[in-house]
Amino acid sequence: MKKVVVLFLIASQFLVAQTKLKIEKYVLKNGLQVILHEDKSVPLVAVNVWYHVGSAREKIKRTGFAHLFEHMMFQGSQNIGDDKHFEMVQDAGGNLNGSTTNDRTNYFETVPSQFLEMALWLESDRMGFLLPAMTQAKLDNQRDVVKNERRQRVDNQPYGRSFENIQWMMYEKNHPYNWPVIGYMEDLSAASLDDVKEFFSFYYAPNNASLVIAGDFDKEQTKIWVEKYFGGISKGKEVEVVKEIQAENIENKFSTLEDRVQLPQLMLSFQTSPLKSEDDAVVDVIADILAGGKTSRLYKTLVYEKQIAQSVSAFNYSREISGALFVTVMGKPNQNLNELKEIVLSEINKLVADGITERELQRAKNSVKANNIFQIQSISGKADQINAYNTFYGKPNMFEEELNKYTKIKINEVNKVASKYLTKPFVALSVVPMGKKELEAK
Repeated sequence: MKKVVVLFLIASQFLVAQTKLKIEKYVLKNGLQVILHEDKSVPLVAVNVWYHVGSAREKIKRTGFAHLFEHMMFQGSQNIGDDKHFEMVQDAGGNLNGSTTNDRTNYFETVPSQFLEMALWLESDRMGFLLPAMTQAKLDNQRDVVKNERRQRVDNQPYGRSFENIQWMMYEKNHPYNWPVIGYMEDLSAASLDDVKEFFSFYYAPNNASLVIAGDFDKEQTKIWVEKYFGGISKGKEVEVVKEIQAENIENKFSTLEDRVQLPQLMLSFQTSPLKSEDDAVVDVIADILAGGKTSRLYKTLVYEKQIAQSVSAFNYSREISGALFVTVMGKPNQNLNELKEIVLSEINKLVADGITERELQRAKNSVKANNIFQIQSISGKADQINAYNTFYGKPNMFEEELNKYTKIKINEVNKVASKYLTKPFVALSVVPMGKKELEAK
């Protein structure tokens, strides 16, 4: 037993040491933030670009633009042929992709170190010279691709419309988190080439972006390349700082979605705090105590003891503008969701009234901290997290600070934060098999 403890401590010390990163940040004249992190452990380098724009920046009736651009950015630019971005990186032995959330869009590639200059050129060309190569045909093509993606992942996917539906319940129509990242079919259809160009010109400017280069590279040579390829791109208009808008539910809300599914599912959501709130780390811990793994309270009660659920999970969806804690329970066949709801609320009330144990707190801290550390075990993961810290906090090197947030959490803080958020009105969405509305929670 002592040997296991010693090995655990050694592993923990090693992992924490990985958070002590040397990072250099500087800003080009056009406003592009550049962040460098050298890691010579493997002959690879990650190039990671974040644009501080996601679906929350879109306008009503013009949703899906941020995600649409994630696709458009791979369709060629002034000096790069159609679909050549993927081809060139993959031919060099690298990998690449992009993703879109409510709050940001990112593009990233990891390549053998000798291809760093090529990766920088590719990213700079689509940042500065995408519009000359943008055509109606490309827009139509990628619009159809995105529509098909929506059909596959949302409209025709079991439980695919759940999150969209619960967001409608949580947020008013004019709230930036009311609509889905992928957008609505009618908005995608209505998007004109001029609409798309305007969106790109405003948000895809260097002063609304940050570039992280992490891995095996020569710092001085890299700075020369960054200035060469990005320095001449014109600065865009100033983009307003995102404002926090926390929704206020004044009463419990219930809704039911009949879907082509076999098992009933319950989703509960409580409004919590935005990403930068002092409560955010504590809500992470609460989510883990409630349903973070098979030893959590809800898993033991619903899956092991009562055996009325297939699975249960909880997570703190802390976004830039607003936050929420979600609990999702997949019931057994024909399970009444109202019974599941009452048990979940009962366990939450116990947590609020009686508090938690030191053992629960330590397990949750370890779990959350381990997840944060494991995310940065690869060069690409590290680069992306650096960009996340820089974009949302303005501080690229927050690894130790982030871990310390969890280390300092005390039992009384958990009790206080749980009482603050989990005693307020909630939103409940029932997803039931077609024709079995009687299974809904109410």
